[in-house]
Amino acid sequence: MPFVDVQSNLPASSFSEDFVKKLCSCAAAALGKPEDRMNVVVKPGMLMLIAGSCSPCVMLSVSAIGVTDTADKNKEHSAKIFEFLTRELGLTEDRIVIQFHALQPHQVGKKGTVMSFL
Repeated sequence: MPFVDVQSNLPASSFSEDFVKKLCSCAAAALGKPEDRMNVVVKPGMLMLIAGSCSPCVMLSVSAIGVTDTADKNKEHSAKIFEFLTRELGLTEDRIVIQFHALQPHQVGKKGTVMSFL
């Protein structure tokens, strides 16, 4: 049950429903998870700074159980997600930052319990 949280100073018009669906597909494929388990939120129009500049940028956070816990895995995930974001948003790689967070099953609630019991 991965979570993808996008924050950007780009306007809301840069993020269509189609973009969110494509990001979901990209992240699901990168993480090896089914699309129907993905959770994606996009927060546009934020006041942001990356590398000392407020030029257009994106910060993306990926939290998941079992697939974001090593440098080798995250290097692969990063490459696939960066390729998608640079292509879809027209940003250069230096205007994108991704954070990976490893979750444990007991840290994710669903259906009135936690993933440990599902």
